[in-house]
Order: sequence, then C-alpha cells, then structure tokens
Amino acid sequence: MHKQDQNEKPKNDFIDESTHPVEDKKSNETESKGISKKILSEGTALKYKDSQAKKGKIPVWIGKHVIEYETELKKLQIEMLKLQNHVKSTGMRILMLFEGRDAAGKGGTIKRMTEFINPRNARVVALSTPSNRELTQWYFQRYVTHLPSAGEMVFFDRSWYNRAMVEPVMEFCTDEQNKKFLKYAPVFESLLVNDGIKLFKFYFSVSKKIQNKRFLSRDTDPLKQYKTSTVDKMAQELWDQYSIRKFQMITETNRTKTPWTIIRSDVKKKARINCIKYLLSNLNYKDKLPVEELIPDPEIVISGIDELKIMEKFLFDPSKLPG
Repeated sequence: MHKQDQNEKPKNDFIDESTHPVEDKKSNETESKGISKKILSEGTALKYKDSQAKKGKIPVWIGKHVIEYETELKKLQIEMLKLQNHVKSTGMRILMLFEGRDAAGKGGTIKRMTEFINPRNARVVALSTPSNRELTQWYFQRYVTHLPSAGEMVFFDRSWYNRAMVEPVMEFCTDEQNKKFLKYAPVFESLLVNDGIKLFKFYFSVSKKIQNKRFLSRDTDPLKQYKTSTVDKMAQELWDQYSIRKFQMITETNRTKTPWTIIRSDVKKKARINCIKYLLSNLNYKDKLPVEELIPDPEIVISGIDELKIMEKFLFDPSKLPG
C-alpha cells in the first residue's frame, strides 16, 4: 500500500470535503470555531441521513413537548400498573365516572389510563341507548350491574349523569324525571361510597371554540367519524342549554363524600396527564412515586365548588360559562 503523503489530510468517512471543506488551523483563525463546528455537524448529519435512507429509514422531527408528554405519560402508566396490582391484592373497588360535553376528551383519557393495565381486572363501560325493557326499570338499575367487584377498576365513559345533561337538553326525559334524578343521585352515590367503593367523578370541560374545531376534524378523519352522531351536531347550537344544565348538575350533586373534579380539556395532553395525576394522588398503593411528582396543575384540575363560583359570575350570560 502507498504511504500517505505527509501533506495530505486524512479523509473523513462521513464528510464529502468537496461540499463541506474542513479548514486547517491557520484558516480557522480567520473564522469562528462555531461556524467550523456547524459545517462539520451538518456534513456529518447529511451523510448519516443518506446512509439511513438506504436502509429504508426515514428521518422524523419530533417536538420536544411531545417527547416530554410521552415520557410523563409512560411514568404515570407505570403507576397505574402499580395501582392495579394493589387493587387486586387488597380487593379494593374503584369506580370512575367520565362526563363532559361531546369531544371533550373523555375517551382519549380513558384509553391512556387503561392502555397497559390488565383488562381482566379493569373494565370500560360505555352503555348504548336504553332498550324498551330498560326504560321500564329503576333508572340506576342498568348501571348497577356494571359496578366494580373486589379487585376491579371500572371506567364509565358517560354514566347515569346522562339524565342530568344530555337527556333533558335533547328532551329524552321529562322535567320530573330530571328533578328526581338530581335528588336521588347523591343518595345512590352515598350508598356506594358507604359500601367501600372509591368513587371519582370527572367532568371534562372544553370551550365552545375547541369543541367546534374537534367536530370539524371528525368530518375529515375516517378514524374519528364513528364518534359523530345527531346529538353531536346539535351540541354547538344548544351550547347555552348545556351550560345551564351543567350548573344545575354540579350544584345538586357535588357533595363532600362524592365531589366533582373538573378537568380543563382544551389541551388534551395536559388534561390526560393531570387527570391521571389527580387519581393517583388520591389513592395509596405500594411503591407510589413521591407526592410532589403527582401534584396536578391547579389551572387544569379544579374542584366542583370552585367551578360553581366561576360559573356564578356568568349565569346571566350562559355563552360565557366554561364548558
């Protein structure tokens, strides 16, 4: 083999010097080191990108906030596994109700909470329209059969609170039925809690503008079109009526034993993270993360009492009430 000429510079395997020349030390004295480093970095990146493309790989830019969200979510999903193991070993019963306007992000949050836990000990309940037979039963009867047994976690994607908002607004029930529900729901829930069930009531609050934006995305995304219904299409024009019913619902059913927890959900990722944090921070289980890592954002998670105080300011202008 020929010996390399002493004046000849060794070639860099990654850098095409005809495109990105590497200057010697003397020439570097006339330009900043930062520029030289940038040239070296860009040249290396271009060469690397080309080599990876040949292997069938495509470079993808990922936002820093996405990585931070996924990292935080994974940490909390591990905590959900710890919680489930504790629930199974102790026979605990956990019941979570997810309420809110259409497109508020209830289903997406439930999906992230249940993504990695064992489905044998966790159930998602999303009941369809009641049958003719169910319509003749005690209103709470069809929900009772889905309550958690020992060692179970149950997630209600909408619950008996259909009778507090959707049904009266859409005239699926009478005023008398709605009034009876608001009177007896706290009693029913008190019985559940007294029997040992850990009950969490989450209301996902979305603004009118964001709700409309999400509805429009459903129209163009075939993977979301199954969510669209005639009730959804009327949600925007009936916004004020839903706001009034929400105020009535929280006023009548927010109790010390069974309080409402409001989740501001205009930003879905923040809503998911903080809802999970709230749940975990209010339960004890083995190997739980330090308390400071599970504190929810007070701008995202709001108590039912504080939500009522906010809503009282806008009762004479329902269009300004929080969703």
